[in-house]
Amino acid sequence: MDNKLLLKKYTNRRLYDTEKSIYVTLDYVTNVIRQGRQIVVVDAKTGEDVTAAILTQIVLEEARKKNYLLPNPMLYLIIQYGETVLSEFFEKYLEQIVKNYLLFRNMADDQYQKWLDLSTTYSQVSPQTLNSLLPFKSLFNAFSGNLDEPAKTKKEEDQ
Repeated sequence: MDNKLLLKKYTNRRLYDTEKSIYVTLDYVTNVIRQGRQIVVVDAKTGEDVTAAILTQIVLEEARKKNYLLPNPMLYLIIQYGETVLSEFFEKYLEQIVKNYLLFRNMADDQYQKWLDLSTTYSQVSPQTLNSLLPFKSLFNAFSGNLDEPAKTKKEEDQ
């Protein structure tokens, strides 16, 4: 069984967590999702899957709190082309684009951490390796606690 949380939506708009046997709020559901868990929401009376409606409601609630997810031009496009061009794009491509972005960001963060680690231990690196990294020395020094040269202030650079 996958790790999806089953919620039931009742006609009074209340959501019921079937695992914990409690009624929950949209904020609760938002936190569950932010923790990496997926949800499935079914109408308690009909059994219809209403997950998309609840997820859309969460996005709208976040926008009311000034946590805008989408810029206005994107919202206009969604309204203008919603059931034609964009629905295919969202279904086929947007999810993969976001996943690739997150993968790239994690890879970049890992590489950046390696550079920081290298900058703090460059005295232990072979001279040949160190010479190949000389063009990046100022970058490494900018982020290490061991600076050979103090960073110049904006005022010093202008002089």
